[in-house]
Amino acid sequence: MTAGTTTDANQGSKSATRFIPMIARILLGLGFTVFGLNGFLHFIPEPKTPMPQGAADFAGAMFKTGYMFQLVAGTQLVAGVLLLLNIFVPLALVLLMPILVNIIAFHLFLAPAPGAFAPGIVFTLIELYLAWVYRKAYRPLLTARARPNEPYPTQKVWPNRL
Repeated sequence: MTAGTTTDANQGSKSATRFIPMIARILLGLGFTVFGLNGFLHFIPEPKTPMPQGAADFAGAMFKTGYMFQLVAGTQLVAGVLLLLNIFVPLALVLLMPILVNIIAFHLFLAPAPGAFAPGIVFTLIELYLAWVYRKAYRPLLTARARPNEPYPTQKVWPNRL
């Protein structure tokens, strides 16, 4: 068997797992695009059961700022669209992580309900998976002692095995 036939055989037997990052990216992008749009268009119906008092107080405080709900919804929408278009994916993941942390914290401390955790946990797991897949894009952020205007390859990055 020659090298050319081995290469041709390997191209024909590509694993379907190569599509997993794309599927995860699209699912996360769709979720945050829909929830981001909902922040402006309000097409998802409100829950029939009232929120616990702590959750209502938190939502009320965010609403009273005059900008926080729009900022969160806009961030979700922009990051979701970036994921769907497959541009600036590492940046979109960085923008979404604080939102996901707050979704989990909100349902953990302010509105604990058995079914309410599911979307936040699923989105967080997808986010963590995608952060792992795109981990090399985050290497420059892990520079221990960054110097201005110095090219990336000369700086030491911790840990070295990323």
